Amino acid sequence: MQLPSSLLENAVSEFAKLPGIGKKTALRLVLHLLKQEEVDVNHFSETIAQMRSGIKFCKRCFNISDSDICAICSNSMRNKHLICVVENIRDVIAIESTDQFSGAYHVLGGIISPLDGVGPNDLTIEALINRVEKEEIEELVFALNPNIQGDTTIYYIQKKLQNSTCKITTIARGISFGGELEFADELTLGRSLANRLPVESYVR
Repeated sequence: MQLPSSLLENAVSEFAKLPGIGKKTALRLVLHLLKQEEVDVNHFSETIAQMRSGIKFCKRCFNISDSDICAICSNSMRNKHLICVVENIRDVIAIESTDQFSGAYHVLGGIISPLDGVGPNDLTIEALINRVEKEEIEELVFALNPNIQGDTTIYYIQKKLQNSTCKITTIARGISFGGELEFADELTLGRSLANRLPVESYVR
């Protein structure tokens, strides 16, 4: 794509690095910004920069936060003895949108996938094990994407906790195998949470 300005081309290239954004969409976004007042564009860029430098990861659950402990973990109304284990932050947002879960979360930061070079040590699994041991966790609810990698991750953590009294469950299979949690509609995801199953009946 030949553009009349190197500055324009550089901006398009940066926008095109975003997931789901091709060169044509990137160009449309950049041209839109060019039509805006300079003060608005400056505010936009400053907001993005502040977001990147200011956002933290919760030291307890690894969700994004404005402080060391996220709003969910610090909320006294949440059930701290119930933890929903998810792959990433997008899954926390998806589950919160259902208004069906009142516990805490633990973000693994991925799932075990040897083919992609991701092992247990690359995730926050040890931190999860420590939480179960130290925080009197009564139940872990696994809400991982229903695929082989997700099942492998559940099985691994289950084995690590085999001597624990913590109940281990998983959301019901309302989401098709190979599907992604964040794209499930709120009703389906809410029902899957409400009808969770013992992990033994899910992963063998």
